[in-house]
Amino acid sequence: MIRLLELWLWVREKGQGLVEYALILVLIAIVVIVILTALGNQVSTVFSQITSALSGS
Repeated sequence: MIRLLELWLWVREKGQGLVEYALILVLIAIVVIVILTALGNQVSTVFSQITSALSGS
């Protein structure tokens, strides 16, 4: 009976760890999306300037 309880607690803790990692990954993905959305136009402008400068030379 104690062995079964130990196994159940181990599986439960392992599942909790996976949920925590998943939440961290979701948070990182949200931050990256927000940053890319905020800076997307600026990055696009820089690449356009580089492309036109290379084409002009």
